[in-house]
Formats: sequence, structure tokens, C-alpha cells
Amino acid sequence: MHARRRTTVLAVSLVAVLAAGPLAAPAFATPASAPASTSAHPASALDVEALTAALAGLPDQDATAALVRVGGTDGTWRGSAGVHDLPSAAPADPDARFRAGSTTKVVTAAAVLRLAAERRIDLDRPIQRYLPGLLGGKFRPVTVRQLLNHTSGIPAGDGLGDSFEEVYAHRFDTLTPQQVVASAAAKGPEFRPGEQQHYLNINYTILGLLIEKVTGRSYASEATRLVLAPAGMEDTYFPGTDPRIAGPHNRGYQAVKKADGTTELVDVTEWNQADRFAAGDMISTTADLERLLTSLFRGRIVRGPQLREMFTVPAHIDGATYSAGLQRFAYEGKVYWLKSGGRYGYNALIAGTRNLSRTLVYSVNSTDAKGEGMNPVAQRVAMAALK
Repeated sequence: MHARRRTTVLAVSLVAVLAAGPLAAPAFATPASAPASTSAHPASALDVEALTAALAGLPDQDATAALVRVGGTDGTWRGSAGVHDLPSAAPADPDARFRAGSTTKVVTAAAVLRLAAERRIDLDRPIQRYLPGLLGGKFRPVTVRQLLNHTSGIPAGDGLGDSFEEVYAHRFDTLTPQQVVASAAAKGPEFRPGEQQHYLNINYTILGLLIEKVTGRSYASEATRLVLAPAGMEDTYFPGTDPRIAGPHNRGYQAVKKADGTTELVDVTEWNQADRFAAGDMISTTADLERLLTSLFRGRIVRGPQLREMFTVPAHIDGATYSAGLQRFAYEGKVYWLKSGGRYGYNALIAGTRNLSRTLVYSVNSTDAKGEGMNPVAQRVAMAALK
């Protein structure tokens, strides 16, 4: 296959798999581009030139900052570019914390699987047995495994609005996980459990409630005990109803079109994410997410049959790509296991081959992090890292 053809196929595949990015590129004035900071050792198998070029020109219309870590037995590379915030134009902090979005699901899945290994959770037991009355009489039995691999048939729960403007107006309000689940249950099933795969936050919201029920402790404390602590993720935490990001962090922005047709960037750094809960409430760093990835894949957190759940996609469902906490992505004979995430102002990704020959972790301060498609900066990074 010619290089151009390979690039096109990879780009299309990545967009399909990592559907979290901007609809359109807004035009706005930015400070002078902050130079990228990079380092590599050793990097004989990595395209350092392509990786460095992927971060060139930030901040731009698609992102204000990007933090990247490429690792594995093929070599390592670190890069950062962009600004800490637009008013000061100070360089982006490469060690900054950020909203990790749905990469939280990897932690939730690992916590559930550890509890399964301790025989406190049975993956084949219906969630209705653990949390009676949660779904009501409209639903057939939904197993814990079906929640883990998004084959439950439970529809999405309600949020605090449908448009950016609506949810932004409520960004400091609290919507509890229980309220989210109740709104989903009221809609009735989307399909019979196990017959289809539909990736939705609701599955992991319920798994967070399950963790709390069987342990008698908060999701945050159990996820920390079972996953974050063993992985050495000391800069990662769950903010709950606190809208702030504690510690060093780069500001996040959302591009918003005004009535006169121009576009402005709205600072969306502070936001109460309590409704994301076990599906997307985590704040982390690229170094910590890399620790999570390598610790998991090496069997240091989840072991044996439980670990295999994280690398098992339902074989009976055509087109299924999701396992317990991860997503399978095949390209040119290699299989990557990954999870992306997006909250307003921030896109994140963890990805790696099963043998850890190549890993990729990034945080991109996207100007349309909840839009359709893949952020162009994130796409350039992924194409440079995975080729």
C-alpha cells in the first residue's frame, strides 16, 4: 500500500474510532505560537519529525495546547506545545492536570474487575440483583458484563441541556448519578440486553453505583484504592461537585459562534462534572494515564480471567469494538487497545498494543472537544505516533 493511501486509511479509521472533536474550525486571533517542547530517548523506531510537526503552530483554531507521551519498547518521545492560557500566552505546562473524560471508564472497569476477582461481584449476575428497583419493571435482566461492554440496552440518561449554551448556563449545578439513571430507566430499554452494542455513559454510571453498593464506600475512594494507588497515579483524582481543577493545569476553551457570525473562545475550565461520575469525572495527567496503561497491560492491577475481559470484544455482535473499559482498533496488522475522552475544553486518549511495543497518551485542549469527528491536532498526533 502506498504511503498516501495508508495515511488516508488510518485517518479515516481514527476518526471513526475516536469520534470526539470539532465540527468546524473557528477563526480567532491568537497570541504568537508557543514553541513546542520535545524530548526523545531512544527513538530509532519513532518518527520524531512527524511527531514534532504534529504539535507545530499551537495555539491555533483547533486547540490551545497539547501534551503528548509516546512510549513502549520501540522508544519514547515527549512533547508539549501551545499556551497555559490565552490572555498570558505563557507556555503550556507539560505536567498539567486536565479533565480526562471517558478514560475514567478504564479505571471503573478495572475496579469492577478487581472486585470480581475478590468474588464481591459476579459478572454474570443481573445488576437488578445488586441494585433492586434501579431500572424498574421495563427491563429484562442486565448483567454486569453487559454494562462493562456496552451491550445492556439501557438508553442514555438526561443531562442539563442539549446545546452548549444550555449546559454552560448550568455548569455549576449538580446533577446526581441517581438522577441520570432514573431518567434513563424512565425511557425503557433501547434493545434486548446482549443483542447490540451501543457505547453510552449510562453503563458506567450504573457500574459506579454498583461499586458503592458492594463496598459501602464512595466510588472515588474505591477507584483510588483499587486502581489509582496500585498504578502510582498520585496526580489523579475525582473532583465530584467541585468545578475547579486542583493544582497546575492549562485552561480549556470552547469555540462559540456569536449572533453576528463571529466566533469567540469561552473559558470552560471550571465546570461541575458530577453527572459524569464513574463514566467521565476523572482529572489526571499524561504521566499518570501512561502509568495506568502500562500497569493494566502488565497485569499489575487486574489479573487472569478478569484481565482478559479488558481485551475481549463480544464475538456474537457484528461490528462490536468495545471490551470492558477499552476499544479495539486494528490497523495494518497491529491491534491497539484504547480509550478516548472528551469534556468541554479537553480531549484525552490512552492507546497501546497488547505487548506495549507502542503506547500513546495525549491531552489536547480542543476548542470543540464535544463536537463530531476527531480534533485535527489529535489526529496528527495519532497518525504520527501509530504509523
